[in-house]
This record gives sequence, structure tokens and C-alpha cells, in this order.
Amino acid sequence: MSKRVSYYVSRKSWLAWLAALLLIGSVIARIAFFREKGADCLTVWLRIVLPAFAAILFCLRMLLDGQEHFYKTARPVFLMAAYFGICAVCSPMRLRYALMYCVLLLVGWLLYRLVAGGRHPRLHFAMWAVLAVFVGFLVYDARQTLRGADAWHSFCTLRDALMILGVFFAVLAMREHNDGKYHPTFGDRKDGRRVRELNPITRVANYIMPNRNGASNSLRDRVEVSEIERYIRAKRKEGLTGFGMTEVFLAAYVRILARYPAANRFLSGQTIYSRDEDIQFCMVIKKEMTKEAPDTIIKLHLNPRDTADDVYKKFHAAVQEVHNTPLNSTLDNVARYINYVPGLLLKFLIWLLKTMDYFDLLPAFLLEVSPFHASVFFTSMASLGIPAITHHLYDFGNMPVFCAFGTKYREPEITADGQVRAAKYLDYTFNIDERIVDGFYYAEALKYFHRLLRDPSRLDTPPENVIRDID
Repeated sequence: MSKRVSYYVSRKSWLAWLAALLLIGSVIARIAFFREKGADCLTVWLRIVLPAFAAILFCLRMLLDGQEHFYKTARPVFLMAAYFGICAVCSPMRLRYALMYCVLLLVGWLLYRLVAGGRHPRLHFAMWAVLAVFVGFLVYDARQTLRGADAWHSFCTLRDALMILGVFFAVLAMREHNDGKYHPTFGDRKDGRRVRELNPITRVANYIMPNRNGASNSLRDRVEVSEIERYIRAKRKEGLTGFGMTEVFLAAYVRILARYPAANRFLSGQTIYSRDEDIQFCMVIKKEMTKEAPDTIIKLHLNPRDTADDVYKKFHAAVQEVHNTPLNSTLDNVARYINYVPGLLLKFLIWLLKTMDYFDLLPAFLLEVSPFHASVFFTSMASLGIPAITHHLYDFGNMPVFCAFGTKYREPEITADGQVRAAKYLDYTFNIDERIVDGFYYAEALKYFHRLLRDPSRLDTPPENVIRDID
């Protein structure tokens, strides 16, 4: 991550507003003074709609989202390059010059994309030079035309120059993020950062095993709970009413992600992403503890630095919100609206949602309420009085881990001094997507999880160090 530089454009910059003014001016001039009588639909789309749409899209992304996602302006810049390339091919200039012009446009767009994406920041001088050459060429062409009789052609050339000049000032307004944080760039998703430094076999395996449920591995383990029970009683005496096994398991899982951050990755579109320090936890709860009460799902955003107390406060705040709210949650409302869709169309809608998710086209609010897009899903069988189940993963969404724990039970065992005692145990299971990390990494993480359960007092203090996932 240290090799990548992130750029932004502030709305307070006068250069950004000058760039927007020039771009909007080019759009207004292009629409107001289009005088090609008898122009067909294709000409209108290529000469008016394409460049106007590109200029407006550039302005919107620069001013509304330039603080965090300025790199996305590379897409309207590509549309601008396509427009100028079409103009060159359709112009009366010789074919070889038109092709050279198109190659120059392509090089200019690639330079812009590389610089805006932060991969090669040293190329920004070359990008400025290419933009300056384009502006100079267009202005010179208009100046030459003004000396002749075709003043209208001169105006058309100048409005193109306004558009390129707008991009040029936007580039001058770019500033580098110096806050030490990671900022999104090309290839990242709304809910995760793309992990790029992976060995080739990992990427190939994602295509060999395309489905999450078919690439899952299951693990069953148990833990002696005497220390956990003492810890829970101590927490309840401190005033954490309702503190129980769920909070201990969740706090322990949060802690392992501080040491083993790759376990917080997910796979979407055959590509591996990392949520970094955003731990998204889901769990089914009842609005009331009755058989008739409906189920709903809570979703929490936790941090690797959270202690058991932090987890308790966030978890119970979410539970209380569900219990105290007579209306359904946002997830319940979305599910109800989807349920109105007829069966055949519903099947198509689910396919469409999965396809949109594959290409990261789902709206951010759907990702936020979706229980299928998270770091881990917990289910407690203890409240049902049955052993832990091995729950399947979902092929929809991107959640890579499902954890279940069951009811406590006693089992006789012989102590070191030869005595027989009835030890109390609790079984738990993990079902995990094997494609995000290798088996050795998972084994180390789950062994650390078991050690934390045997000594839960370690969850009272924040971790000494939070390890960052690789780029």
C-alpha cells in the first residue's frame, strides 16, 4: 500500500470550480450552437450527447466525490478520448494521421488513469504535457480557422478546447492524501479493498471453485467453559446485564482479526477483497422470546481494537433498538418489497442482483442491510437447547465465515491427581470459505481463538498491535 499514492480534489479549490465552469460552458455551447441541419440520430449522439455526458459526469464526480473517489473521473475522460477519436476518424485528415491522433488520445487516457489511480504518480508531468499539447493543438486549429472564412468551425474547435482545458485545471487541482490512511482506487469495491499481492494459484483456484458453498471447509471444536462462566459472572457484577456467551465468542473473534486480518477477507467476482478494520457481524434475533415472535437480523460494524465491553455495548444497543422499535427493520422492509414480486420475475430479480453484485453495481444501502454481505454470521444453538450445527455458507453475497455454538453439557474426566470430575464443555463449529486464505493461516487463527476462550480476561484490554492486511 505504500507504493500507491491517493489523490483528491477539494470542493474548496478555485481550480476545481474553474474546471467545472469550463466543462459546463463547453456543454452549453455544444447544445446551444449545434447547427448541422439534417443531422441524423447517430451524429447527434456522437457530436452532442457523448461529449456533453462525459463533461457533466466528470464535473459531478469531481465535485461530489472527488474527496475520496477522484480516480473515477478516468471513466468520463475515456469517453472524452473516444469522442475526439471519433472526430479524428470522421475528419478529412489522412488515415495515418487519424490513427496517430487516436494513439495519442489512448496514451493520454492511460496516463490519466495511471496517475489518478495512484499507481504511477511520477507520470503526472507527462500527463500534464499531453493535456497541454491537446489544448494547444485545438486552440491553434481554431486560430488558423479564424484567419479563414469558416468562423463556425473555429467556434466548434474552441468548445472542444474548453472541455480539455477543464480537465487540465482539474488535474492542477489534484492534491495528495497525506493522512496515512488507505483510500479507494481502481479495482476496489464499496465494501472492500482489493487484495492484489496474491500468488497466481490463488487466483486460478477462485475460478476452479466458483461457488462459496462448494469451497467451504468445516471445523468442530469444543472448549471447557468454567473460565468463561466465571468471566461472565464477573462482567454481570460490573453492571453488564445480559452479558453472555455470545459476547465472549464475538469479542474473541474480533480479537483474532486484529492478529490475523486476512480472515476478514471475502471473495466476490472471483476476486479477493479485504474489509481491513471494518468487521461486519450478523446474527438472527427474535423481537420477543416467544415462538410466535418474528425473526430479524442485526448487523454490527466492529473494530479490531474493540474490547469485550465495547462489543457488549454495540451488540446490546442493536438488540435494544430492534426490541424497542415497533416497525420492521430496513432489511425486513426490503425483503417484504421483494416478496411482492411474482415467482418467475423474482427468480430473474435474484439473478440480476447476483450479477450486479458480481460487478459491484449494487447500491451501498443494499450492501449495508444485506445479511449476506458481512465478515461473519453467528448463530446460537444454546438458546434452542440443541448442539452446535454446521451451517452452510451462502452463494449469494460474500460472507466467508459462519460460526455456531451449542448448549453446554457435562462430561466426566480424570484430573491430574486421579480424581474424576464432571467438566462442562461447549461445542462450536466454523464453516469457512477456503479460498480467501490458506489452511495454515486459518489453523493459526482458530487456535488463537481457542486460547482466547480458555482465558477470556485477555479480551478486557485492547490488542497491543493491530496488524494490517497486505496490499
